[in-house]
Amino acid sequence: MGRRRLRGHRGDAVGALPEAIAALSQTLPAGPSPEIFRRAKFDRPEAAPALWQLLFRVLSPLPADGASASPASPTSPALEAQVHLVKSALRSQGYPRRALAQLPEDGSQGSRELLLALAWLLARGPLLEQLLAQTRVRLGDEIPLCECEALASAGPLPPRQEADGPVDIRHLQWLMGKLRFQWRNLITSQQEQCALLGKIHSYTRGCHSDRSLGHLSVAETELFRDPEGGRQLLQRLESENARLEAALVWWRQELVFWKWMDTVLGACPLEASQPTFLPRIPTVGASELELVARELQALHEELRGVAEPRRVAWEARAGGWGPEWTAVQRASQEAVGRELATLQRAWEQGVRGNGHQAVSEFT
Repeated sequence: MGRRRLRGHRGDAVGALPEAIAALSQTLPAGPSPEIFRRAKFDRPEAAPALWQLLFRVLSPLPADGASASPASPTSPALEAQVHLVKSALRSQGYPRRALAQLPEDGSQGSRELLLALAWLLARGPLLEQLLAQTRVRLGDEIPLCECEALASAGPLPPRQEADGPVDIRHLQWLMGKLRFQWRNLITSQQEQCALLGKIHSYTRGCHSDRSLGHLSVAETELFRDPEGGRQLLQRLESENARLEAALVWWRQELVFWKWMDTVLGACPLEASQPTFLPRIPTVGASELELVARELQALHEELRGVAEPRRVAWEARAGGWGPEWTAVQRASQEAVGRELATLQRAWEQGVRGNGHQAVSEFT
């Protein structure tokens, strides 16, 4: 009976694994099929391109409208560019395994390592929550906040970094002017957006069924102009609801996925010990460090030269006092002890006198 129960429990866990992987794939943007995950466990090369595209979609920022483009869309870069961007993004986030950086740039291998990288991203933070928040359908109006004062406020200066070669001041001035121009364009566009939102809200005042709002949003106003857009909005809402339902299933079956990932990690060969890479110090920085070291050594010698005569003089002065200083110190201690004993006896006599007086009054 015990074996049958154990076998049935194991069968339930095996049956829950495809459901958990399918829910995870549906929650992720352009997630591959569960079969891709199964092939990636055995490091099959045909599963690598889909996982490279998945990691690229997870690590790359979404457009401003939050639309999720397909991997084969014209705006998506080539697979080689996606591989390069994924490696750079994971390295900047501190991915510990070097095997990913050693994968070929054509994206034809390394499906198991890519699966481990995806699991690392899922384990280190609320990845799914962030993706769902980025791809949610925005029905209301959101006004961006301008942080001009916060950016203009004085703060701690960044650490100084030396350039490897000569720096063109005119090029830096041109970059600063370009940045200032783009910043002004951004502020102008935000102000124009706020003005247009104000016009829409004022023209549609009293048209909303919810009295607390009192006006229509941009999405609701767009439905009056283009009724066919309501179908697209409905499809987007249905797709979002499907992703949310898949996320709920994933959070219920998440433990099954992590147990399966233990077997994936166990199938990987052990990595050799990583060599220690020391940071590269520019030539200019090395010369400055040598100059600072010499200055510190000179200050140390100067301090020793000033402190040594003073120490010798103090020792000679303290030793010159000899037994006379010891006798004076002992006499002072004895006088202080006698004064303390006299005060203690006076205090005890006062306490006893008050106690006898209180007893006589009580009797």
